[in-house]
Amino acid sequence: MNKTLLVCLSVGLIFAGSALFPMPVQAQVGVAPTSLSFGSLTVNTKSAADTIVVTNDNRRSVAITKVSSSLSEFIVTGPALPFTLRAGGSASFQVAFLPNAAQSFSGRIVVSLSHQESMSSTHSVAVTGTGVSPAPPAQTYLLSASASSLSFGNALVGSSASQTMTLTNSGTGSVTISQAAISGAGFSVSGCSGAVTLAAGQSLTLTVSFAPATAGSAAGNISVVSSATNSPATIALSGTGVQPQISVTPASASFGNVTVGVSNSQLLTIKNTGTANLSVTQAALAGTGFSLTGLTLPLTVAPGGSSSFTLGFTPAVAGSITGSVTLVNNAPSSPLVVALAGIGVAPALQLTASPVSLSFGSIATGTSTTQSVRVTNTGNSSVTVSQISESGTGFSVAGFTVPLALAAGQSTTFSVMFAPATAASLSGSVTITSNATNSPATIALSGTGVQPQISVTPASVSFGNVTVGVTNTQSLTIRNAGTANLSVTQAALAGTGYTLRGLTVPLSVAPGGSSTFTIGFTPASASSFAGSLTLVNNTPNSPLVVALAGAGISPVLQLAVAPASLSFGSITTGTSTTQSVTVTNSGNASVTLSQISESGAGFSATGFTVPLTLAAGQATSFSVTFDPASAGNLSGSVTVTSNAANSPEVLSLSGAGTAAASYSVNLSWTASSSSYSGFNIYRGAQSGGPYSRVNSSLIATPSYTDTSCGTAGTYYYVATEVDTTGAESTYSSPASAIVP
Repeated sequence: MNKTLLVCLSVGLIFAGSALFPMPVQAQVGVAPTSLSFGSLTVNTKSAADTIVVTNDNRRSVAITKVSSSLSEFIVTGPALPFTLRAGGSASFQVAFLPNAAQSFSGRIVVSLSHQESMSSTHSVAVTGTGVSPAPPAQTYLLSASASSLSFGNALVGSSASQTMTLTNSGTGSVTISQAAISGAGFSVSGCSGAVTLAAGQSLTLTVSFAPATAGSAAGNISVVSSATNSPATIALSGTGVQPQISVTPASASFGNVTVGVSNSQLLTIKNTGTANLSVTQAALAGTGFSLTGLTLPLTVAPGGSSSFTLGFTPAVAGSITGSVTLVNNAPSSPLVVALAGIGVAPALQLTASPVSLSFGSIATGTSTTQSVRVTNTGNSSVTVSQISESGTGFSVAGFTVPLALAAGQSTTFSVMFAPATAASLSGSVTITSNATNSPATIALSGTGVQPQISVTPASVSFGNVTVGVTNTQSLTIRNAGTANLSVTQAALAGTGYTLRGLTVPLSVAPGGSSTFTIGFTPASASSFAGSLTLVNNTPNSPLVVALAGAGISPVLQLAVAPASLSFGSITTGTSTTQSVTVTNSGNASVTLSQISESGAGFSATGFTVPLTLAAGQATSFSVTFDPASAGNLSGSVTVTSNAANSPEVLSLSGAGTAAASYSVNLSWTASSSSYSGFNIYRGAQSGGPYSRVNSSLIATPSYTDTSCGTAGTYYYVATEVDTTGAESTYSSPASAIVP
């Protein structure tokens, strides 16, 4: 059926409806535009949208109930329906054209309305458009490669690696491949021997190979020449030739001298210093007595890696033996040969003991000391020790089990103990019996048993009479006359009033040595006291007991002053002389001096500090000075006050003061000129000086009396003359004077 006729019929029906039901005058709704033309558009291509606007010019609302298209090629979109269009309002709808065939299309967009008076109306918009077929595409000539580059990575020198690549005609026209050229050492290509034509979408597969002849990086490319517009196509090629290298450390193995029947071994290391995996496929061992362990074939060693194995040598006969290990591998230097050499030597059974003698020195009886002996197999074959025995008093061996087999170079140790029971020099030996050629081995033993001795001097202590409350002390000396260290472990003091000082236990005294300590006795009453000191020690006669005795007597407080009087004789006034006085505690108990005082003009006592306590027998001294201020006989006394029974002690003093003698020296001289201002007099103790000036001011006349030479002796004088300018002359010739 013709679509245009259907549309016309539909419009006619709508118009007929309108004629049957005319709209009220007030129902004024407009639709604009009244027609739309989309022109020509490629089939199956959607146009841009045009807009239809519905306007309500009524005074009342109108409902848009439906907006429909008479043809599906015209597509309407807009607000959801029904849509209320208020008075004076408007609504927009979009119309697009999507032709599905190459022909002309004509249709209508119908807008259905509903009014409040229960009336309805419709408006239509004519729409047209033409569908046109698309233009045929232009032909293209393109050639695509499946990869822009090929990397072969590491490839072993002498081997070949291959990869495939695909050339595809990705255009619309046929493409002819005229050449596939390759460059770069070791690279080759196959699969294109002549001109090849590829239809659109058709492909051609090429095989690219890499066969490096040398180790190192290689680069190249494939250039594909064709009729394609993008010719030539270039594919980059890369790869690395790698190669293993083999070395063995050590490069040769020398076992030296090996005892017949004994096995020796060496560790050898295979190293790969190349750039590819090393493969060792065979290992051939030649030579009598040689063995190989730890090498499992085939062996693969990565570049920079290593693998170790063991070569053994067990000679069956004495003599030089050579051999080799041949390693077949994939390195250029294959096969690698490692030379082997060794010497079989006849077995020698030899034992050596160290030390060959033991000296234990001095050891206290009842104690013990131990030393070690090392026995070494210094031969080249195993030796069996069957017995180790000792002889000699005080010696014993331990720390071994026989029979004992020692391999060549192997050692064992055992202990020798010395435990003397008596004080004497002792000797013995240790005998080692074995199957060695130098058996038996003998070790000489020596040692001395020593023993301490103890004595105390004095053997007993008597303090005699000691004042009650006073402490008396005596020194005692412990001596060790033995040959071992003396050890005093305990010191027990018994008896009232006795004390012990200076003895710290445990005390060790070397042989010939001594140690001194002090015992004190302080009686608490007038009575006899007995006591003892018990010394526990490590000598056979321990313990040693020292008897103590002493008697307490009642205290006697007595002072003695000597001399009983002091006579100072005649002393020049203005001078002084001193004598010493000694105060002694002549009793048996301490006495305290509380005061020492003097009386009498010119006498004084010094050199003491009170209160002062003097122990029995102790003494102190002080000084008495006589310094008379006037001439005449003088007397006085010094009184010593204390708590002694004979206090106070009075010391009488006497002396005489005599007037001091007065001396003067009269001097005169002759002036050297009549014009002088004055003179100076200088005095010295020896001729030639030095001299000191006597006068305090210039002497006006050439004479002077010196009254200041108070002490006896010879004096030397010189004079100088001072002129009117104040200049002083040199010294005159000296003159001497003797003062008796």
